[in-house]
Amino acid sequence: MKKTIITVTGKDTVGIIARVCNYLAENNVNIEDISQTILQGYFHMMMITDASKSEKNTAELAEDLKKVGEEIGVMIHCQREDIFDMMHRI
Repeated sequence: MKKTIITVTGKDTVGIIARVCNYLAENNVNIEDISQTILQGYFHMMMITDASKSEKNTAELAEDLKKVGEEIGVMIHCQREDIFDMMHRI
């Protein structure tokens, strides 16, 4: 299983979740867990996904998601679960 952690942060606006989830569905990335909140007009979402059925590797997904974020005015970061875990172990 190729798990990735995706975070989305920015000013809240209509369609953020839809745009990100549509991209993931189009690329055969399954959302296993999702959490989102809005604080004083700022949107934050974190997802744990399974990208093992995607034809794209994590770097390609990350670059595409970064572009999606630029289009909708938010920052999107995507990284492999093992790297995310190592960064937060220290």
